[in-house]
Amino acid sequence: MEDGTPLRERLVDVGVEIVATEGIAALGLREIARRAGVSHGAPRRHFPTHRSLLSAIAGRGFDALKDRLGTCLGPDGDPRAQVCLLAEAYVGFAVEHRPMFELMFRHDLLDSGDEADGRSRLREKTLPLFASLVDLIARHRQTAARPPATGPGPAPDVVAAALWANLHGIAQLWSWGSLSLTLDAPSPGDPRAHETLAPLIARAVDTHLGPAHP
Repeated sequence: MEDGTPLRERLVDVGVEIVATEGIAALGLREIARRAGVSHGAPRRHFPTHRSLLSAIAGRGFDALKDRLGTCLGPDGDPRAQVCLLAEAYVGFAVEHRPMFELMFRHDLLDSGDEADGRSRLREKTLPLFASLVDLIARHRQTAARPPATGPGPAPDVVAAALWANLHGIAQLWSWGSLSLTLDAPSPGDPRAHETLAPLIARAVDTHLGPAHP
């Protein structure tokens, strides 16, 4: 069934819809082809492997995440404030788009971007996001008023990686229901989730960047 959309994009569109409504388990190559209205062999003309198609679907998620995080970034803003906004946006995206977020980091299912076809290019989508966080942390160190330190401290990329891991853990544990259980908080999906997540996110930022007003 043709709708004017190139087949490659239509297959990805269908995959994005499936992952949003039914989760990763439903992302079979035959099912995607069926819903796109083509034979089960047709996707091979654009995606030589199932992994390359899943990578293109995950790439849409990274594009959406980039757009969301981009609203938090600016060359003239306070870097620490931008880190806080970025952290909230990252966890918010994870909570609101749980199936896509899960796929985006299932590297056991995805191409690395080093394959010969070069179609997934996930590294080209993910590394700039991390670089933006590293840059914000480096700028924060230059502008923050701090008491004399005993040493230079970890490199900005190490701090960024640790903060990212912390935020990712908050998002994942919240989605699994573990945090709501241990904190006796609203369950995942409850509109009051922000009341629980906001102080956890703020604490994570404080842990890695130091308090806003030491």
